Amino acid sequence: VQLQASGGGLVQPGGSLRLSCAASGQTREMTAIAWFRQAPGKERIFISCISDSDGRAFYEDSVKGRFTISQNNAKTTTYLQMNSLKPEDTAVYYCATTKSRPITSSLAREDVYDYWGQGTQVTVSS
Repeated sequence: VQLQASGGGLVQPGGSLRLSCAASGQTREMTAIAWFRQAPGKERIFISCISDSDGRAFYEDSVKGRFTISQNNAKTTTYLQMNSLKPEDTAVYYCATTKSRPITSSLAREDVYDYWGQGTQVTVSS
C-alpha cells in the first residue's frame, strides 16, 4: 500500500483546511487508516482514525469537535477536515494504514500502522 498525503498549507487562526490521503496498491486489505501529526520539536501524536470494519471514527481530545475524518465510497481516499484551526495545530500531518486488525484500544499507537504517507505541512498563523 502506498499513501500520498496532500492539502496542507498556510491558514489563519480560525480557518479551515482539508487534508487528503490517497491510497494505492492493495487498498482492499486496509483495515484502519489514521492521521498523526508532529509539531516542531515534539513527538508524533495520534489525531484521528477510521476503522474499516464498522466505519467508527476516533479523535484525540484536542481536535474533537473541530476535525472530521471521512472516506470516499471506494475507501481509497481519506480526508481530514480541519475547522477552527489554532496555532497549536501547526505540524506535519501524516496518514498511515495497516492490514492487521488492531483492537480499538490500540488504534492510537504508531506501531500498529505499517504504511505511512510522506506528510503534509500545516501552518496556522496570522
